[in-house]
Amino acid sequence: MRTAVVILNWNTEAYLKAFLPPLLESCPPDASVIVADNGSSDGSLELLALEFPQVRTIPIGENLGFTGGYNKALEQIEAEYFVLINSDILVCPGWLEPLVAYMDANPQCGVCGPKLHALVESEDGGYSRLDRFEYAGAAGGRLDFFGFPFCRGRVLQRTEADEGQYDNRQDVLWVSGACLMTRSSLWRRLGGLDARFFAHMEEIDYCWRAALAGYSVTVVPDSCVWHLGGGTLKPDSPFKLELNYRNNLLLLENNLPATVGAFRARLRILMRRLLDWVTAVVYLLTGKKDYARAVVRGHRGYRSLRHMGTPAAPGRARIAGYWKVCVILQSLLRGAGIFRYLKSYEDSYRGSR
Repeated sequence: MRTAVVILNWNTEAYLKAFLPPLLESCPPDASVIVADNGSSDGSLELLALEFPQVRTIPIGENLGFTGGYNKALEQIEAEYFVLINSDILVCPGWLEPLVAYMDANPQCGVCGPKLHALVESEDGGYSRLDRFEYAGAAGGRLDFFGFPFCRGRVLQRTEADEGQYDNRQDVLWVSGACLMTRSSLWRRLGGLDARFFAHMEEIDYCWRAALAGYSVTVVPDSCVWHLGGGTLKPDSPFKLELNYRNNLLLLENNLPATVGAFRARLRILMRRLLDWVTAVVYLLTGKKDYARAVVRGHRGYRSLRHMGTPAAPGRARIAGYWKVCVILQSLLRGAGIFRYLKSYEDSYRGSR
């Protein structure tokens, strides 16, 4: 098998029923769809056995999160390429072939992904595809000076309509784990995902480690998929917020020293932590006590986990997609013009420092 397309499922029976058939129909003969189940209790395994007996399933038996689930599942799969894909992704025929072709033609590329468009529930109970980028990954991801993630086509909560402005193949810092292709050899070399993350930002950490190891991370806009999003944790979940604050600091701890040097990394992480505490105070003042507590818990978790990882070794002098800009400040100053500013910055600047 050349390509293993692997869904990690946890209690998303309805999404499997809706989105697994078009995924199966879209895959060429040298690709297989596999569902790894993270201990679902909603009837997902029964649905797979009854309606999709041709699909290989890997019952994990417990919820190990995105990181632990994929690490355990991919240990049991032999393929040249792995595709990590969410159960709430809608694909169309021809989405996979451009990704495989790009990897075949570019051996220096370790990770690639498609454009992500938004999928929304429609009034008739189905789903509608939008020509608007989706929050999770849009047209490829970057990090700003303080380590805040943003995307080509998404900054903070603002997304952009896709008018072909990002239809060039582009090296980025990360592509979304909602739909990500990687070489199995690189996956094993890097040890898979960092299990400490559990969920959220683990794909950013993986892509950054791949870049430091000398591989490119590329968005391939010849491929496009539609993502519903929020299928496991809702966008306003305090637990999701806690994971984001904790994991953002962990990924900086893992990779920033190897990118900018230990001294500058310490200063930037300190500044980032101070910004997080300012945010917690704002949450308190605006009556969002659960969010403020999430920041506190996230930082507590970071302090308990930070020394359990293995920092990346110093890599290439320049990492595509780690930018000097402060995206939050620029977004506040420029409003909807932030996208024009960042596109101009992209066209004129290549580098990480």
